[in-house]
Amino acid sequence: MTIEEVREATGARLIGDGGIPVTDVTHDSRQAGQGNLFVAVRGELFDAHKFVSQVIEQGAAGVLSEQEPPNDWNLSPKSQSGRGLAPAAWLQVDNVRRAMAVAAAAVHHHPSKELQLVGITGTNGKTTTAYLVASIPEAAGEPVAMTGTVEYRLGQVHARAERTTPEATDMQRLLRQAVELGCRTAVMEASSQAMDFHRCDELHYAVAAFTNLTRDHLDYHKTMANYWYAKQRLFDGRLGSKPKTSVINVDDPYGVELANRLDQEGLRVIRYAVKSDADVTARDPEFSLAGMSFRLRTPAGERDFHSPLVGPPHVYNTLTAVASGLALGYSLDVITEALAKCTGAPGRFERVPHDGDFAVVVDYAHSDDALLNVLRTAREVTRGKIITVFGCGGDRDSSKRAPMGEAAGSLSDVVILTSDNPRTEDPDQILADAEKGIQKTGKPYKKIADRREAINQAIAQARTADLVLIAGKGHEDYQIIGREVFHFDDREVAREALAANRSR
Repeated sequence: MTIEEVREATGARLIGDGGIPVTDVTHDSRQAGQGNLFVAVRGELFDAHKFVSQVIEQGAAGVLSEQEPPNDWNLSPKSQSGRGLAPAAWLQVDNVRRAMAVAAAAVHHHPSKELQLVGITGTNGKTTTAYLVASIPEAAGEPVAMTGTVEYRLGQVHARAERTTPEATDMQRLLRQAVELGCRTAVMEASSQAMDFHRCDELHYAVAAFTNLTRDHLDYHKTMANYWYAKQRLFDGRLGSKPKTSVINVDDPYGVELANRLDQEGLRVIRYAVKSDADVTARDPEFSLAGMSFRLRTPAGERDFHSPLVGPPHVYNTLTAVASGLALGYSLDVITEALAKCTGAPGRFERVPHDGDFAVVVDYAHSDDALLNVLRTAREVTRGKIITVFGCGGDRDSSKRAPMGEAAGSLSDVVILTSDNPRTEDPDQILADAEKGIQKTGKPYKKIADRREAINQAIAQARTADLVLIAGKGHEDYQIIGREVFHFDDREVAREALAANRSR
């Protein structure tokens, strides 16, 4: 593709040579080499325009920006060393994030049109559901691409996730690689903030799934109305097109509203529910620490279904995956065989194996609703006490701290309040904010800011049939204190505490 063709796609104003070839689009100055169009985004923390001279020296084809080019800009700028550089172009647009998505999709020739792309949005369940949906094409012997909170996957190649939803430039590149690898299906988590930042623009979804909506990310969205408006981008065409099929949880009132509106627009909707009548439902669920079972009812037939996943929230995640699999055209047999084997995402009600007579579980729950859900699951499968270790993140939505404390106290027998990722906030102040909620419940609790010590004390006091829940970080293997990142994995620390406890 040429600069002129990118200009036509984005509606940009061109300064320079439109004939320059473009082979990729990037917002990362380190990747902006020969043939790359560099997108200069001015963010809250830094301004990428300061890297313009660097990327031109590296051979970038041009710059995409909301700003006019610098006064000294010319078609053959000189490097700091004085040597001449290849010509470069400047493309000026009104909305650089929107244009970045359009340019990346154009340069990579819209790979999502060559795939069955599944987008999953909602407050809870996105990550586990992504793993479940991805397991279906894998069970059919097909390579699959997946992006989400834990990892990015291209067939058998796995990489640590940098963010829940990749930037538009990275997403389009990854999807093109997926096509070239032979993938027919790609699965992604679509976060509300990512959609607000246009990272999902110009993606064509075969299936868009809605899990639920509860309070979260209000530090960014400010109100639930704004949060809900952002989530609806996946379904209403603001990303560039509407999904072929929408899979909606109609036990959630927001889901009912969404499904009804999409019906009125004549769009295909598959409803799922546990409590309500729907296209895909689960009846008579039973739970234990070994997994769950229920009677699965779908338009393609019924099955007695068993899964290694534990707890009521995973019934919803499974139904989302079943409905998505049906929408993609897989048989019910392939779908149920895949989901019966899938163990879900790391750090989601993940048991830490040991020889003792009590359970230790690590979970990513980091909102009051998610914490309530995981505690309800724990209560379903625990005969003894529930000892909960949790904290709240610093430099994040402080309004959910007291509700998280109240959630922990309401269904736990003992609570140990500790640090999560305090970042630049005072850990003691974060604990004090959450403590207000625990105090409402009257449950016994301790405040231990040191997370390692908190986990040690929780495991030390566990007795037969108890369950120790370590919530908030799940799969994360780090802790952010100040601006430093330290290695810290709840599962590793729990194993160390269990070993120390056995030796006493």
